[in-house]
Amino acid sequence: MKELKTIVQESAKIDFSQRKAAVATVVKVRGSSYRSPGARMLISDDGKWVGSISGGCLEGDALRKARHVMQHKEPMTVTYDTREESNQNLGIGLGCNGVIDVLIEPVDIQDSDNPIVFFENIIKMNIPVALASVFAHEDSKAIGRKMLLTPGATQLHNLEDIALEQAISIDLENLFDTKKSEARKYTIDGKEIEVFIELIQPSVSLIIFGGGFDARPVSHLAKSLGWDVTVTDECVAHIAPLFFPNADNLSLCHREYVDHNFEITAYTACVLMSHNYEYDRDVLKKLLKTETPYIGILGPRKRFDKMVDEYAKEGIVLSANDRHRIHAPIGLDIGAEAPDEIAVSIIAEIQGKFANRSGGFLKYRTGPIHHRDTASDQVFKQVYLHSYESKSAQRS
Repeated sequence: MKELKTIVQESAKIDFSQRKAAVATVVKVRGSSYRSPGARMLISDDGKWVGSISGGCLEGDALRKARHVMQHKEPMTVTYDTREESNQNLGIGLGCNGVIDVLIEPVDIQDSDNPIVFFENIIKMNIPVALASVFAHEDSKAIGRKMLLTPGATQLHNLEDIALEQAISIDLENLFDTKKSEARKYTIDGKEIEVFIELIQPSVSLIIFGGGFDARPVSHLAKSLGWDVTVTDECVAHIAPLFFPNADNLSLCHREYVDHNFEITAYTACVLMSHNYEYDRDVLKKLLKTETPYIGILGPRKRFDKMVDEYAKEGIVLSANDRHRIHAPIGLDIGAEAPDEIAVSIIAEIQGKFANRSGGFLKYRTGPIHHRDTASDQVFKQVYLHSYESKSAQRS
């Protein structure tokens, strides 16, 4: 979502009376590539671009192809073979060992169906959406046509092909369950059509409860990932704009009104780091009633265990799902000690949570590194330098 937002923001800065632009999207990968399907970049005819479709090796050629697309106002799909023995036509030995299809579309502001319009609609909805983009069709005018589907079955499309629309609709509906973005082939009236279907989910929103000095690098790192960041505290002195210049929202909120003052959804991560035991305990009680999938609590495990004991006396018993989404102590085990290091640990854990990854060294992963884990996938092999019982530096 961050890339989409950046592309829309940068396109708004282009003077289309003087300049032309195009959007390039990775739609299919066979083998390995630096970016996964769904990676995008906005290219203008003055040679500037934002976003990326590779590690920098394809952008130059994509710019040349994009100029042709801008000039003729017709989308095109380009195939790059980055295998060592096959990529000499690019003028460089890439050795990425993959074949990559890239859809390049003109941004014609006179056309209400240009890709930026679809991206703007996706951002405004702020809900998961399934998007289909045609990238291979014997009718060149059909390339780039799209269909957008929401969980509530709201549709937005310009396919101009009822049979294709019906076929794609089924896969788009299933995408909300499978969450597997991929290129798919359809045969309509004997014609083979390739379509990239992708699930685009809202940006992660992060609420930090407690505006201490160690919350500042957490806020900064989260914003660098394009997340929406809110910092709240009961002390106004802790949430001065000077301390959190990039935060989207600074809120003075008493713990009793947490569930009323904030919109906490399935895409909201909550971090409790106030260093005030009673405040964290009371806020956690409120968060248990929300659908947030991640609650991180700064401090040693015994601090959280104390909360659980106190809850039990009130008749509050944590469910298995509650224990799954509560992370106490917070963060990945990377040996973090200083505030900046702890922030990296926290943000990495949240990223892993929303990406359905367990964290760990990529060198131990046996499958493709960009694929989502499923129940049958092998998770990362965890490496510990010492046993859990011997840890003596749990955060306080």
